[in-house]
Amino acid sequence: MTPVNSPSPAPGKGFSLASEVAQLSGLEPNRMPRAAYLLAENIAAFSSEPEDALGALGAWLAEGTNPGELPFHPTRILMQDTAGVAALADLAALRDAARRRGLPAESVDSAIPIDLVIDHSVHVERSGTSDAMAYNMAAEMARNAERYGFFKWAEDAFSNLTVVPPGQGICHQINLEQLASIAVPLPRDPSRAICGTVIGTDSHTTMVNALGILGWGVGGMEAEVAALAQPLMLAAQPMTRVVLEGRRQPGVAAADLALAVTRALREAGVVSEFVEFGGPALDALSLPDRAAIANMCPEYGAFCGLFPVDETTLAYLAQMNRSARDLALYEAYARETGLWRNDGETRLWHREVGIDISGVGLSMAGPRRPHEQRALAEVPAALAPKPGETFPVAIAAITSCTNTANPESMIAAGLIARAARARGLRVPDHVKTSLAPGSRRIAALLEASGLQADLDALGFHIVGFGCTTCVGNSGELLPQAERLRAAGATLCSVLSGNRNFEGRIHPQIESNWLTSPALVVVAALAGSLERDLSTGPIGRAPDGTNVFLKDIWPDDTQVAAMLREADIASGTFGGTPGATDWEELAFPSAPLFPWDTDSLYLQPPPFFEQPAVPLTDLSEARVLLALGDNVTTDHISPVGRIDPNSPAGRYIHEAGGSGQPGSYGAYRANHTVMTLGTFAHPHLSNRLAAGPGPWTAVAGPGQVDIVTASEHYRAQDVPTVILAGARYGMGSARDWAAKGTRMLGVRAVLAVGFERIHRANLIGAGVMPIEVPEALAFHPDLFPESTISIGGLSDMNRIHQPVRVSLTTPGGRALTVEGRCRIDTPTELAWIRAGGVFALARDRVCNTD
Repeated sequence: MTPVNSPSPAPGKGFSLASEVAQLSGLEPNRMPRAAYLLAENIAAFSSEPEDALGALGAWLAEGTNPGELPFHPTRILMQDTAGVAALADLAALRDAARRRGLPAESVDSAIPIDLVIDHSVHVERSGTSDAMAYNMAAEMARNAERYGFFKWAEDAFSNLTVVPPGQGICHQINLEQLASIAVPLPRDPSRAICGTVIGTDSHTTMVNALGILGWGVGGMEAEVAALAQPLMLAAQPMTRVVLEGRRQPGVAAADLALAVTRALREAGVVSEFVEFGGPALDALSLPDRAAIANMCPEYGAFCGLFPVDETTLAYLAQMNRSARDLALYEAYARETGLWRNDGETRLWHREVGIDISGVGLSMAGPRRPHEQRALAEVPAALAPKPGETFPVAIAAITSCTNTANPESMIAAGLIARAARARGLRVPDHVKTSLAPGSRRIAALLEASGLQADLDALGFHIVGFGCTTCVGNSGELLPQAERLRAAGATLCSVLSGNRNFEGRIHPQIESNWLTSPALVVVAALAGSLERDLSTGPIGRAPDGTNVFLKDIWPDDTQVAAMLREADIASGTFGGTPGATDWEELAFPSAPLFPWDTDSLYLQPPPFFEQPAVPLTDLSEARVLLALGDNVTTDHISPVGRIDPNSPAGRYIHEAGGSGQPGSYGAYRANHTVMTLGTFAHPHLSNRLAAGPGPWTAVAGPGQVDIVTASEHYRAQDVPTVILAGARYGMGSARDWAAKGTRMLGVRAVLAVGFERIHRANLIGAGVMPIEVPEALAFHPDLFPESTISIGGLSDMNRIHQPVRVSLTTPGGRALTVEGRCRIDTPTELAWIRAGGVFALARDRVCNTD
């Protein structure tokens, strides 16, 4: 915040850094891609010597020369609770390390503001009843009292941390509506303005790109680096313009558009690229529509999905009660810096991708990946049914920041519920229905419109404010669904979420489909995905007549009229359940956190005191896992419920845990549980194992669980590696996917290709990512006795250094290939040579010289 007595930015020529950026980069701002300008502005604002970096950035855009690494100082950090608890536990442990070295604990603090929103811990334990929200909120508080007390300690101990209590909504929607900084004062001269920037410990932080704000998801380790006042050093990545063209078809929801864009950009291959949207079709996209597309950025793999600033942006910010002064400042800033929308512009993008939205219709994406978008009519065939196989919908959830942030989409869902209710339709008794708005504003909208009563009538009662089903907190299935599964049915879920990886929504549901809130209601009414919902009957009225989609689907004028009647910005929804419990929750007030050695949820992380593993060549390493394409961070570090019979489940039971062990998300600050849970995914496909699940094969013992295999190799001081295909590490920013890999003793991951965030997380954890040809990754003669040797690591001194990778099979056959270390910047080289970021952070903070 700007000090009360300091000057603040005011619109006027020269109040931005546009002229400085132009002078030092050699490019006018309106010639630079918007993301490039924002990076340049950040360098000008925060680097003590910006001349070289900006000159190199300008030359890269104009001439294609490599600019080297670029420093980036975010102005704030966004966290959610399951990732945030791990990051804050790391910082708390770093305070312990500082104190042990004679330094004050307070020397470890965040240099920039952190907003932590508690949204990942509410479960759908009760649904379809009027008391579901109160019940689930009370259960959440009871289940998480210890963790929430830690958050309150952290908020008290760290000067720049603000915690948003449970029951408010989802972090990205709250960020969009309330927290996002737009034009903010330049720290060294508060009379001038720069754009607020953000990194978040959740990959969907990119939702804020809809406002023209640069931000993206990172692992907790990178967030800790930024919190400790160090810049994030970025490799130059291609700047890609995506031109949205064509006429939006009636009835097409934001989800349909976002899923279509996700599919198109996955096909175009934009992994790690800075994507910027433009084009005439933006006229038909509201700000929440744009937010849905930006939110899905990690699903198409890009760094960001940035939109320009225009009148739509300002209208939304006004609706969110931003002041007239702030809006005038942001408009003037956007126009002066070239961030304002101009569809006819020509900038120095590296390439352009066109997407025609006129062909987008009602759709779903599934059954396992968000980019598997299909027209609604194509869904039954995509199920690939066997003779006699049925596909009932067991879960129908209106959930997730992606779509519950969208008033039009939520109104449409409510109008369908009203039309279905008027025709006497009911949801079959095997379908578990739930509604979890991403913010209290959306709940107020549904209540003010009267549509919540119609949703309630179909069982879509509000179950809480948080991620719920989208993050796997779906609760138990209804008994009727369990009986269908026992009879051989393949259960399906339908949700308005952003991820549908196998095993994520519920371990007993194999087929998961992403769609709009409106189609969630339709699928719930149908109770099955076996028939074409676009033309076949949705249900049967009490008089026996069939009811079709066309009978209950609202037109766009109805949605618009209802939205005008209910003001999203007015009022709040029914108080804040659990607020009193939060305020009364006890917490320790001390600079050091008093760790409890018996706690199952909070243990001091060991990373700052572990000896660094030197970077050396590997000789005769064993393959711990041989995986395929599209391995997600959910496969590596599961987010959902813990199997009581798994290594983690047994540990929790033996350590005194009672009842069901809960979800892995609750244990992110217990390194033992999280290590035991690494690769503990029921659908993990490993070529060294006899079947799916957390298994592998070891020479001698044969098939064992992955933890046992890791212990076997470490006991013999045998290094291990992982083989994988393309797009390794898709999905979440979850840094425990990298921490757990390291804790299992894995020294390198050899993959055909890596996703952006997980690659960086591996380096931060001290695990080498190496790109290898498919001939090695999918070698047909792979056995537990096979060995991998890697030469060229011990003398690594440059980025992208080639290494020699040799595979030897038991029969003596050998394959030697050249691999490429995916070390993309000099800073990453320093990290990997030091064994990861933790030793560097400890030495930097605790250096007493």
